[in-house]
Amino acid sequence: MHGLVALPDDLREFIDSSQWTFAKTMPEWPHEYIVRERVDESLFVRLVRHIRANGYEAKFYRKSITYYDDRGLIYWTMGAPLEETIIINRCKKEDSYDYRLLNGTLPKSKSRSQVIGNV
Repeated sequence: MHGLVALPDDLREFIDSSQWTFAKTMPEWPHEYIVRERVDESLFVRLVRHIRANGYEAKFYRKSITYYDDRGLIYWTMGAPLEETIIINRCKKEDSYDYRLLNGTLPKSKSRSQVIGNV
């Protein structure tokens, strides 16, 4: 099981109380995100650090990403340095790349950025 180091209570409360936005530009990859400038800065930074310190590395097509699992959801950032990270993403486990690859439910077409690893 991934995400063996549990989220501290204040980070769980932060996740639960944040307004997550559905990513409309990628309907083939259902997920939500929060934006750093719209939430508590210190909690955002702590959540990014928690994901990176306690997550696991996996692929999204050819790009390696650090993921963190919690309560059926998978969290990740795009791997930019902490001071440049402005988005935290999350999706349901069944919408993740690994799950969809194993179950044969990947989208039929990929964008150029997914193929070359710029996602």
